[in-house]
Formats: sequence, C-alpha cells, structure tokens
Amino acid sequence: MILRQLFDNETSAYTYVVADETTKKACIIDPVKNKTPHYIQILKELNVKLVLALDTHIHADHITGLGDLKMITGCKTMVGSLGDVSCASDSLQDGLVLTMGKLRIKVIYTPGHTADSYCFFINTETISYLFSGDTLLIRGTGRTDFQNGNPARLYESIHGKILKLPLDTILLPGHDYKGWTTSTLDEEKKHNPRLQFNKKSFIEFMNNLKLPDPKIMDVAVPLNLSCGGKNIN
Repeated sequence: MILRQLFDNETSAYTYVVADETTKKACIIDPVKNKTPHYIQILKELNVKLVLALDTHIHADHITGLGDLKMITGCKTMVGSLGDVSCASDSLQDGLVLTMGKLRIKVIYTPGHTADSYCFFINTETISYLFSGDTLLIRGTGRTDFQNGNPARLYESIHGKILKLPLDTILLPGHDYKGWTTSTLDEEKKHNPRLQFNKKSFIEFMNNLKLPDPKIMDVAVPLNLSCGGKNIN
C-alpha cells in the first residue's frame, strides 16, 4: 500500500493519499481545496490514478477539494449520507466496503463530532490503519458543539466502534495542533485524557469546553455542502 500524509498549515488539517501498489488506483481522504495543485503533482509523481475522493464529514474549518478533484480527474466523490450533499457521486454508508485493487476501505459511521462523521478502516496483511477524521484525535477528540454534534454519540462511537478494532491499528487523524502525526488505538486508549472518562463525565466535559467557532465556519459549511463550490482560488 502507498500512503502519504499531507498537512495544511492554515488549518492544521491532514489529508491522506492512499493507493494500491499493483493497480495504481488511488484515493484521497479529506482534501483541502487550496492544496489541489499539490495533490495533482503528488499523484503524478507517485504514478497513480485518482479514482476516489472522500470526506470524513462536512468540514467547518476549511473548504473541501472534492469538487475540484472530481472536475480535474473525473474521480468518484463520496460524503456522508446525512451531509445532504447532492454534488457528490455517492453517499457513504456504515459497513460499506470500497475496493481499490487489493485494498479494502471499510466505512464506519461514527457520529458525535457531527451527525455525518465517518471513519475509514484499512486492514492490510501486515498492519491496519484508521483514518479517523475529527472523531478521534491524538490525545483528544473532535468537539461536539455544532453541526448536530452530540457528546453521548461521540462517546459511543469511540468506545463502541473504534476501540473495538485491533488496538495495534495505526491512528491517522484529520487534524493535529501539537505536532503529532500518528498514534495507535492502544496508545490512545491508555493515554488520551478524554478516553479515561466514563460516559457521564465525558458528556459533562464536552458540554463545558466553550470553544470559539472555527473562523470560517459560516463560509466553509455552505461551500462544503456543494463539494467546495466554484473554484474561488
């Protein structure tokens, strides 16, 4: 499997390029619109063909590159069915398995950060990976105070779904603000402060974070409901 982790300095967002080494078919997870030329360059350098672009949820802090990538490469685009995004090729569904050569990408519905949050799980012969979006971060979690977020559902998604996966799974989050790049589920289970709470305490903690809204949320969410809108760059 070919895997590249890319970083957007403005939003501390991670984007991932995943490709099957045999068929050279590639997928991009959580692309950022203003990085689209960079993605196209990387795809060419890796000699892979983009066939699929996915968003883990409707983002509030950056504009998605789904629309631009579909226009440039003709790739299929997919977002959560609860996102109500008619611009995408298809909707994600819990349990769906997306195939690229030998790679199998399992779609896991993990609401809580938003109502339309999904994670993507890849289990290779030697190692497994979880692309967790904003559901589970390294030593943290996504917030739950907008876009129909719900701390009880986030707790259930993490403990009832994510932590049921093999604990040696490599965690690849959608963001990091402290310089972390990867972790494992076992590491997070042991050392993530938010995973040490019981459900009641977790809900209380999340309901009292009192964080400011993302700076461009009022612009980003409407544009992302149209897969990034027209090319405004």
